[in-house]
Amino acid sequence: MKILVTGGAGFIGSNFIRQVLARGRGYSVVNYDKLTYAGNLANLESIGKNPNYQFVRGDICDTSAVEAAMRGCEAVVHFAAESHVDRSIYEPAPVIETNVTGTFILLQVFRKLNLQRFVHISTDEVYGDLLPGTSADESSQLQPSSPYSASKAASDLLVRSYVRTFDFPGLITRSSNNYGPYQFPEKFLPLLITNALDDKPLPIYGDGKQQRDWLHVDDNCRGILAVLERGRIGEVYNIGGLDVEENLSIARRLLRLVGKPETLLSYVKDRPGHDRRYALKCDKMERELGWTPSISLDDGLQQTIDWYKMNVDWMDGIRGGEYRSYYEKYYENRDSSLHAITPSGAKSSRKF
Repeated sequence: MKILVTGGAGFIGSNFIRQVLARGRGYSVVNYDKLTYAGNLANLESIGKNPNYQFVRGDICDTSAVEAAMRGCEAVVHFAAESHVDRSIYEPAPVIETNVTGTFILLQVFRKLNLQRFVHISTDEVYGDLLPGTSADESSQLQPSSPYSASKAASDLLVRSYVRTFDFPGLITRSSNNYGPYQFPEKFLPLLITNALDDKPLPIYGDGKQQRDWLHVDDNCRGILAVLERGRIGEVYNIGGLDVEENLSIARRLLRLVGKPETLLSYVKDRPGHDRRYALKCDKMERELGWTPSISLDDGLQQTIDWYKMNVDWMDGIRGGEYRSYYEKYYENRDSSLHAITPSGAKSSRKF
């Protein structure tokens, strides 16, 4: 099977491509990526010369470029997205354009070329803030809280509408918080790991009691591949790690693993509209596809820490420029940067 993978130079996409090609089961991959700040071809150096791998630089909002890249493929696995919640709060427009308009363009081109399977990669954040002790299944109501999660819910609904209206061979996966190698350090765990290793403060939003379900990226990629190969058309599949922990607990555990003091914890102003709990029920993945997570949080955290220790050159290659500016604005100067912005651009007096 020849697969077009959108966003394949990003964190989950690159891990998926490496896993697919390592299977040695007749797959070939076209990696279509715009190479924004989070896209990094260094993530794929190990398979760069694989004859079954091809990289095409392009924007999913460019219809003609998408069609040229998709032509000759049999399936699409759609990772490409603006995926950071904070960025979606400060600059919503690029998130809507990429996640909603970009998905629409992919659906249109896919229909034109009449390919076989379209797997849309989504997030548990579309279910919104859950009540204590509860978990979302695939039939739970969508209640997104941020521009990012709203854009993913919108793209999910676009895919489902195409399935119903056009008999479109679409499937959706919704995964919990991924972690593992090659993750861009704006995200929670790699930010904490790299700061801890450098003896820098670990920023903790609000009281740090937000609960998240942690899923190793390798487990997620196994689940996505199972959905691609055996999932039922039109279905949604939750893929979760079944390890729900508070952010503060994760930070303390990480500090113990790297042998650093809890004095590095630094409480910063909370994110506007920050959801308190995400958690998934994944019975459907086990019942229909035989998938369950195989990497425990203890093992996964240690493996991830070890990877960042051994890949200092990779980190150094991305911690300058745009990322440095982002970090200074939204972490080092967090109190002054977190204000609501009115449609006119003037700062609101609303307190978060």
